[in-house]
Amino acid sequence: MKLGLLLLAALPITAYAQDSTTVNSSTEYPNTFSSGSANVKPFDNKSRRFNDWSISVGGGAAFMAHSDLRSFYDKKVNWGYNAYVSIDKQITHAFGLSLIYQRGETKQKAQLEGVAGALAGVGTATTKFDQVALMGDVNFSNLLRRVDNHSPYRWAFHGYAGIGFQGYNTSLHDGNEYRWSNTPKRVPLFIKQNLDINSLFYQFGAGLKYNVSRLIDIEARTMYIISGDDEFDGGGWAGPNDYDPAVPGSKYNMISDSRSDNAWTVTLGVSFKLGKNLSHLAWHDPLQEAYYRTSVLENASTELVVCEKGDADNDGVCDDWDRQLDTPAGARVDGAGVALDMDLDGVIDLYDKCVTVPGPVENNGCPTK
Repeated sequence: MKLGLLLLAALPITAYAQDSTTVNSSTEYPNTFSSGSANVKPFDNKSRRFNDWSISVGGGAAFMAHSDLRSFYDKKVNWGYNAYVSIDKQITHAFGLSLIYQRGETKQKAQLEGVAGALAGVGTATTKFDQVALMGDVNFSNLLRRVDNHSPYRWAFHGYAGIGFQGYNTSLHDGNEYRWSNTPKRVPLFIKQNLDINSLFYQFGAGLKYNVSRLIDIEARTMYIISGDDEFDGGGWAGPNDYDPAVPGSKYNMISDSRSDNAWTVTLGVSFKLGKNLSHLAWHDPLQEAYYRTSVLENASTELVVCEKGDADNDGVCDDWDRQLDTPAGARVDGAGVALDMDLDGVIDLYDKCVTVPGPVENNGCPTK
């Protein structure tokens, strides 16, 4: 019995209730935080507000920085070059990913100690490399932006880190073992590493970007490359015997204790932002957008106007929605401005002397005996 009464009471509610998230098409997605009258848009590329793809190119100098043979030798700089091209995808306003191809060349020098160094003189090496990497991009200017900073910005500090594969060719020349000679027969040392899964390298760095326009950014970037390979600087093979002083041969790879030859690049680049939207996601500041919308609301000159058309009959119901514009003075009215007639006898309560009992108009709303 109780269950039947509960179902009976709930039936009108379920029949007339409206789902505020109901949409009329499977291609539309509702705004679940607002009423059904919200502006519901299709969830597709046309509804995106920001561009999030770009192509970047750049170039600059490259140096063999921490290795056995180095680009900074005897207070002089042996310049190399580095160039890159990347496809960039912005995931959020503070994080993105890049698939990057890098190509470059470094020049480095070193001299062995003792008699070997006196015989060989200063050894010179060249490394030509090709690299493919996946690199993460953290926009620190967006990530660490102060909540009370209401100003837009055009400079952004970025941090980078990634992993990839590299292939390289090196050559090493000196005045003794690694020189062109027929008597005795000697040649420089050439090492080739193919670009494959065995040639992993890591890199990290930082960049400073400037938003030139809706389509272009420029950036100064510096990266540190960890090769994980003691052959990367051209100093020789990295087998066990190559580190044994008792085994004959020049030991350039023993000049430094590190078994990883690391490089350093400094580049200037440009990014071409793809898309038709007015801004790129990397330059979007959610707080700035919130402040802008708040400012619009605060400065909006909206005045609340009650009863724009007035209340001609002074019944407390504005003429905009009053269904009885000539209600007699003193009569009680409903929400539509209609004078109340409790017993529905055609005599409004103001004039009805028997409010709860129906009666004819001629008898002031009271029943006749």
